[in-house]
This record gives sequence, C-alpha cells and structure tokens, in this order.
Amino acid sequence: MVTDARILIVEDNQQVGDFAAQLLADLGFTARRAGNARDALAVLEAEHDEIDIVFCDVVMPRVDGVELCRRIRARWPGLTVVLTSGYSHVLAEDMRHGFPLLQKPYSLDDLVRVMRDAHAQNRKVF
Repeated sequence: MVTDARILIVEDNQQVGDFAAQLLADLGFTARRAGNARDALAVLEAEHDEIDIVFCDVVMPRVDGVELCRRIRARWPGLTVVLTSGYSHVLAEDMRHGFPLLQKPYSLDDLVRVMRDAHAQNRKVF
C-alpha cells in the first residue's frame, strides 16, 4: 500500500469528491480537495511542492479537466495528473492528451492500480 503520496482531488461534485477522498485516505494517501479548476490552481500556486498527484474529473464547468491538466503540465511539468470520467463520450474523444484516465465508476482495485502507477511515475521524475 502507498502511504506517502499526497493527492489533490479536483471534483465539482461534493459527494463524489468526498467519496474519492475517503477511499484514497483509506488506502494511505493524504488527500485534499478542490471543487473546480480555479481553486485547484490556487492550491497548486501556494503548495505545488506539497502535492504529488492531481486526480481530476474531466467534465467540470468553465474549465474542464483536460484543459486544467494541460495548464498544470505547462506550469509544473513534473507533477503527475490522473483524469477520471463517467462519460463515455469523453472516453471516445481524442485521448491524445497523454494523461491516464480512470473510468467512473471505478473499483477499489482500479483506483489502487492507477494511483500506484501514478505515484511510481512521479518518483521517477524526481
């Protein structure tokens, strides 16, 4: 089990975000939340060195998750991002953005696998 990764969850749905945060905490991650892209960028501006992985919903108002993750990659290229979505059209659209995508609803096993892979990738960068 991973116990030292710090996750920023970007999810506009409060219940889904709280559920993801609880699952990740149960897995040994330190999780904090942002409800939208603007809030996520504010957290990262202040504390990017305290975040290992950004776990971001794709479909959000104003700035979607793919655009947010592109902005994150441009500003903090070493920061690992993982996208999540429950919409099949997102999965069928252009996926050349280069970010791992976890389809909702996801199983605990899938979440563990994606976060372990993301955490391992993060450690290789630094």
